[in-house]
Amino acid sequence: MANEHIAKVIGRNLPISKKHSVEICKFIRGKSVERSRDMLAKVMQQEMAVPFGTFNRDTGHRKGGVGPGRYPNKASKFFIELLNSLEANATHKGLDSNSLFIKSIMANKGSTIWHPGRLGRRRMRTTNVEIIAAEREIKEKKEGRK
Repeated sequence: MANEHIAKVIGRNLPISKKHSVEICKFIRGKSVERSRDMLAKVMQQEMAVPFGTFNRDTGHRKGGVGPGRYPNKASKFFIELLNSLEANATHKGLDSNSLFIKSIMANKGSTIWHPGRLGRRRMRTTNVEIIAAEREIKEKKEGRK
């Protein structure tokens, strides 16, 4: 797939949990941008839980057959902002925003920033998030057997 059909957004040093970000990435990978945004909005309203597969120690089970899950509100808010920016980048490139799906998404550890605290200072951890979206190709049906 050529770079003309790809849109990309990178969020650097976001003040969100890396573990929550990894689970959200697994949750929305391969889905359309519009559907992902709707799902994360439901997570913020606590109507749908993000299933936690890796970082699920002492995590309670949720309704709907999710298994262990949580409602990471702060991380969901940042992901929705990134998805909005991704859609804006795609429309600027001339891509159809209705046919976009998340091809690649990953969260990595960001830099640690010294943050003022009660006893001197503390390290504040950050997260880097990279999202790549591509246009979904519509396959035409071949006329063969009827």
